[in-house]
Formats: sequence, structure tokens, C-alpha cells
Amino acid sequence: MENNLDTRFFYPEVFQVVAGKNFTVYAYMNEGSVRLFNAKPFIDKGGVFEPLRNEEVFNKTLTVIGNTIAWDLEGNRDEYKCLDIDPFEVYKSPIVEDVPEM
Repeated sequence: MENNLDTRFFYPEVFQVVAGKNFTVYAYMNEGSVRLFNAKPFIDKGGVFEPLRNEEVFNKTLTVIGNTIAWDLEGNRDEYKCLDIDPFEVYKSPIVEDVPEM
């Protein structure tokens, strides 16, 4: 699948997420692709992403909120209190041709 959609008219949305190895996320997108998002650079910067350094927190709080990758640290699905990634950043991630079974 090619990444040739015109982003002037297309808004990427994440439908489903699955935690991968080494702080990666398989993101199932609305145009049919699966993207492999690497969250490690965000975590390495620290700041608000610091709690995700704990792999158990990373995996257990990973979800979709607001049509993008999010971590619901408080467990209340509040889109204003979660950590999330701009869906355009997710869309820039490489396409995964063969999604491994989890």
C-alpha cells in the first residue's frame, strides 16, 4: 500500500492499536494500512512521556482516544488528561506489510 493520499483532504485516524516490542505500536489506520509507530524517541525525551518508560504502564494504558494513539494513565478515558500522538505523526510511520501475530 502506498502512502500517496493528499493530506490536504485526508485526515488520518487510528482505529486500533497493539503494543509491539521495544516501545513500538502497531496502529491500524482508517485508509487500511498498519503503521509501526516508534514511541521510544518521545519517551527518551522524558517530560510528560516519562511514565511510559515503565513497559508495563506503556502496554497496559495504550489505547485509542480521539482517533489516535493514546495512553490513558488515569484510566478514565479523558481525552484532555491522556498522552496522545498527533495522528499525522502516526501516519508518517512506516507501513507494516506483514503484521506479526500477537
